[in-house]
Amino acid sequence: MYEGRRTLRRVVPDGWQDRPYELFTLVPQGRLIGAEIRDVDLTSPLAPALREELNRALLEWKVLFFRGAHLTPGQQAAFARHWGDLETNPLLARGSSDEVVRFDKGDSAVPTFENVWHADVTFRERPALGAVLQLREVPPVGGDTMWADMAAAYDNLPDEVKARIDGATAVHDFLPGFARFYGPERLAPLQDAFPPVEHPVVRTHPETGRRMLFVNTSFTTHLTGMPREESDRLLAYLVRQAHVPEYQVRFRWQPGDVAFWDNRSTQHYAVDDYFPHRRLAERVAIAGDRPF
Repeated sequence: MYEGRRTLRRVVPDGWQDRPYELFTLVPQGRLIGAEIRDVDLTSPLAPALREELNRALLEWKVLFFRGAHLTPGQQAAFARHWGDLETNPLLARGSSDEVVRFDKGDSAVPTFENVWHADVTFRERPALGAVLQLREVPPVGGDTMWADMAAAYDNLPDEVKARIDGATAVHDFLPGFARFYGPERLAPLQDAFPPVEHPVVRTHPETGRRMLFVNTSFTTHLTGMPREESDRLLAYLVRQAHVPEYQVRFRWQPGDVAFWDNRSTQHYAVDDYFPHRRLAERVAIAGDRPF
């Protein structure tokens, strides 16, 4: 980490042309990442032109916010399906259907790893493309979510670090993250379904071509083929890059708000500062592709 000016390059692929958004109002929430979308009805199916314009906004801003959407779980899932098939996740609490995950935290809730910088399910061979999260109950204060732009994190690495990780792979495993909260009797049956996988340390975005750091605290265990002490030291340095405020946006929720983020290019952190108040959220995740 260092002091001084950082390269803050929002526009996604080389040659990207800034064009106005014609089918909705877009209000940036940060210099690099995060935009509020206004004048879109998420309760109805998206016309192809609207879906394509929202996808352009997602690629450019990486996380989109929709205030006061108040979607049913079915509507939330239908919106997400415009981007692909939905995942199921047997490690998390189920909502009203297999595709809906429920995060219900309050006075008696089991703690989870949400308040650590991570990308979702990178322990899968094909991690999620993205996710759609809605807050159904919000604490009186606190409970914000933060996102970090991992393309910016990569852009600002020193050249010597980029050279060390160019072409490197890392192992991702669900066990270290979940073993802190679940016993072996719950985790053991899932080890065959989710064996450790290797992904590139620097991922290329399949739609924009941007290069992005693709390691995280929750699931990345070590860099492949590197002595453990060296791997631990380098991995600790790389995961700290998500902590830089210049790469982040922070969203303060109201009931019925929806966030839609690109899981390929971001990490997120749910701020756990509202105990003993309740925070109830539901999420659907969109199946992704194999990182390269």
